[in-house]
Amino acid sequence: MEFESIIYEKEDRVATITLNQPERLNAIGRTMQDELGKALEEANTDDEVRVLIITGAGRGFCSGADLTMLGDAASEVSRRMVAKSPAAGGIRSFTLQLQNFEKPSIAAVNGPAIGAGLSLALACDIRIASDRARFSQIFIKRGLVPDSGSTHFLPRAVGLARACEMVFTGDILDAEQAKEYGLVSRVVPHDELMREVRELAAKIAAGPPIAMKLAKQALYRGATTDLASALEFEGYMQGICFGTEDFREGIAAFLEKREPEFKGR
Repeated sequence: MEFESIIYEKEDRVATITLNQPERLNAIGRTMQDELGKALEEANTDDEVRVLIITGAGRGFCSGADLTMLGDAASEVSRRMVAKSPAAGGIRSFTLQLQNFEKPSIAAVNGPAIGAGLSLALACDIRIASDRARFSQIFIKRGLVPDSGSTHFLPRAVGLARACEMVFTGDILDAEQAKEYGLVSRVVPHDELMREVRELAAKIAAGPPIAMKLAKQALYRGATTDLASALEFEGYMQGICFGTEDFREGIAAFLEKREPEFKGR
């Protein structure tokens, strides 16, 4: 599948989406928004893909929404959002799609992740940052409230007090501050970012796809429910796993003292 504003690649069970508008720090315009949705659908329905990586071309991860697009359509966007029209989803839809993505996802944050760009990273399961990465909830400095899921993702990642500080000030965090806040799980030298991310993706891709999918569901459900409900859901998911060939392969590999070869069956 060919795209104008992103690059979609697939290799060794890992799909990589590269936002490819480096002259705009990969700002999300209408074309990128549509293509990102199509690429996510492609990766999610492709049985050969077990892990997704999202990154940016050039020196930026994603600088958020293309402000020229917002400026041209401001009146219409305002009318629709106030009216709560379904068409108001717009730029926000890709984060919902990514949150519902069934397979593990990794954001390789190679540079600035600003506004909706930060939301895009937060919608991924894991975030690894280059030491050149920068993070900001810039919305307030544009006279806007956070969108693209920021009000959902950010407090869960950093806690409510820090989320409020980030949103109310619009200040920029460097990579080490982002790690301290819990926005990213690790910071690596810029030139080693993609190597480290691909190594992690390969490790995850070698795992059992069915159990991985169910584990992701259980983790997100467990984060928003009580212990009893989490235990019940775990039991249900474990019952499914017990019936898979991958479970039998995992036990056999353990007894034979070898690495398992999971087939996703």
